Amino acid sequence: MLVGRNSWQFSSSPTIISSGVVIGKEEAMGNLQKQYDKSYEDMFINEKSFEAAQQVMMEEAIEFALQKGNITSDKVNFFLSGDLINQISPTTFAAKTTAIPYFGLFNACATSTESLALSAMIMEAKGANYIISGTASHYAATERQFRFPNEYGGQIPPTAQRTITGAGTVLIGKQGNGPKITRATIGKVVDMGVTDPFNMGGAMAPAAVDTILQHFKDFQLDATHYDLILTGDLGTIGREVTETLLTDNNIQLKSNQYIDCGEFIFKKEQKMNAGGSGAACSSVVTYGYFLNELMNSKIKRLLFVATGALHSPLSVQQKNSIPCIAHAVALERV
Repeated sequence: MLVGRNSWQFSSSPTIISSGVVIGKEEAMGNLQKQYDKSYEDMFINEKSFEAAQQVMMEEAIEFALQKGNITSDKVNFFLSGDLINQISPTTFAAKTTAIPYFGLFNACATSTESLALSAMIMEAKGANYIISGTASHYAATERQFRFPNEYGGQIPPTAQRTITGAGTVLIGKQGNGPKITRATIGKVVDMGVTDPFNMGGAMAPAAVDTILQHFKDFQLDATHYDLILTGDLGTIGREVTETLLTDNNIQLKSNQYIDCGEFIFKKEQKMNAGGSGAACSSVVTYGYFLNELMNSKIKRLLFVATGALHSPLSVQQKNSIPCIAHAVALERV
């Protein structure tokens, strides 16, 4: 299964059977073209806190995936997930509600591909029949923890991104008619010395490039192998930096061959500065839109590269730089 230094080849081709996507009001007004299961107008979604709202969105996303996959929760062996909030509490409380055996993960906004790669590895080792993988985030909960509470009314620079309110999950099985998980490359921590928490895209772009280059090296592939390379939540600025760094490393991409979830999710007229971010950004866009593109064979080979900034409120207060990571997972319609 190990290929090269830090990549896995999945010969059993674990399959994405179904997905569940729940999003907020602003996200529903964006480019997802209503390819989601539920959206909310109210940020609290009738809960007492934003964190509780995030928990409910995750629970509902799981339920949608199970319903569409025609599987009950007692048939699911493991739930792999995490989020951005202290001790991944919203996800843990969702795991309590669903009562599915649980692996709590943290790789910030790269958690979506971390959980997807680990799920595929467990399936490859015949360690499960069904697994739920996914992530969630909430704009107001994340702003309160990492930057300024919304009530503060602080202005943000053009480099800033808006944390996505939503949850995206997939049900993975041994077989089925859905896209296959064929490869994964686990990234290493990359820190280029960026200290500005309002420029996540610029901080994470080198990690994305490092993982993409390692993926091509380990599998002896070039960019032409994939119809689309999809990064997690770099936004406008991070996407531009990524394209420049790939070009500098002799990776030439065709027009429309590379899309970033953070730049894609909102329409320009929504004026979300550099775009979307957050743990749910890559999962709701990939599982809500591009998974359907794979299902309908409009895309046959997709390299999904979620990116994460591994800083914390404490590390920012101590003036530390921002360590970043990215993981790549190949989804193919074969």
